[in-house]
Amino acid sequence: MSKLTKIEAIEKVKDELSKIDGKGKKSRTGRFVVSALSSIPWVGGVIAASSALHAEKEQGKINDLQRIWLEEHQRKIEELYYTIYQIHEALENSEPEVHERMESEEYLSLIKKGFKEWDNAETFQKKEYLRKLLTNACAINLTTDDLIQLFIEWISTYHETHFMVIREIYKNRGITRGQIWDKLNGTRPAENSLEADLFKRLIRDLSMGGIIRQHRETDYAGNFIKKTNRRTKSSTLKSAFDNFEPYELTELGQSFVHYTMEEVVTKIGE
Repeated sequence: MSKLTKIEAIEKVKDELSKIDGKGKKSRTGRFVVSALSSIPWVGGVIAASSALHAEKEQGKINDLQRIWLEEHQRKIEELYYTIYQIHEALENSEPEVHERMESEEYLSLIKKGFKEWDNAETFQKKEYLRKLLTNACAINLTTDDLIQLFIEWISTYHETHFMVIREIYKNRGITRGQIWDKLNGTRPAENSLEADLFKRLIRDLSMGGIIRQHRETDYAGNFIKKTNRRTKSSTLKSAFDNFEPYELTELGQSFVHYTMEEVVTKIGE
């Protein structure tokens, strides 16, 4: 099936909504669309108000404030509809077991939670993370729905600067804090600077969250081997831009990246 233009995709979602009368059994697509929209409180009011304002516009009664309001919310509605279409289209062309998953109450609950956070996301990039996560959560069966909910919360909680650090470690396993800073910012500030404090906070947040860690050797059974400290003693504390300790994603962090930063429908390890 050829990919529709954005306008055609939006019209397809609108057409599906027009088929839902509340009495008959909803189609798989209808349930999916309704679940996505039901978590966003302003949608129903905007659709109703939009019809009323369009009628006033035709009569020449709409003022500039109403026009600006209508145009802004029309843009948000179109962005929402297109995101719904992107997820649905990727899944609709998948295997029968994916279709079964789409209709499950567990997945529709994830859709509701995910789109609630999508609506609150302050950047386009976070909206994209959520789109990929909700798509992969249906197509890939490698983690639990509880973890998917945790990933949704992480997208809501962490700032884009956190994700910049995650991406660098994902692309460059074994990268040091100093190398991360150099790739993202260039010139290193003083150790007692605001920038150094903020950078240490980012690393600490992700480490405490279980997403990244300093590289650790393991034995044949997967147990972490305790480090032996062979470094000479120094009169200064470890630098915020340390060039010795390599960092990597935890297994949980790797799963988070696969679900949120990669497109459907590739299983981890393939």
